[in-house]
Amino acid sequence: MEEAGKLSRYLYTVIVLFLVWILLTASLDTQELEFGLILALTVAALTYPVFTTRGLANLHPKRVAYAIAYVPYFLWAMIVANLDVAYRVLHPARPIRPGIVHCKTVLKTNPGKLGLANSITLTPGTITLDVDDDDYFIHWIWVPDEVLQAKSEDEHVEHASEAITRPFEKFLRVIFG
Repeated sequence: MEEAGKLSRYLYTVIVLFLVWILLTASLDTQELEFGLILALTVAALTYPVFTTRGLANLHPKRVAYAIAYVPYFLWAMIVANLDVAYRVLHPARPIRPGIVHCKTVLKTNPGKLGLANSITLTPGTITLDVDDDDYFIHWIWVPDEVLQAKSEDEHVEHASEAITRPFEKFLRVIFG
């Protein structure tokens, strides 16, 4: 079983590295594909133990479908956030109400938590300042009234998490487990 796990992890690493090679070179030329495959096989042999713990299980159709669906969802969230920040910058009154909010995540895996932190930071108007286990501390350009007027810390965390982390988590929970 141990050898099957190693082989699965190795093959998954080769597949991912080879796909990255194809995306970076943007070429389906035979020589480029051959060199990319040789490079992927070599680099995977050196890095597969730290690259993944699940191996080919990461390619479960449901995970792949959610990952594919996440790309346009994230791009749309980024476009909307860009327009919101542009409005705030260009508006004569500069309507900003910045603050640092505390959010909690339901994600349990480190890759999932990293994906969430990056998704938040890559969306204009928010930046992940710190991640401590399940706690995220995020700088937000416009802290809504319901977060500011929360009667307790738990209510504050719930409102902030609902607005910032939950939309991404519904995808990332399936993608990263």
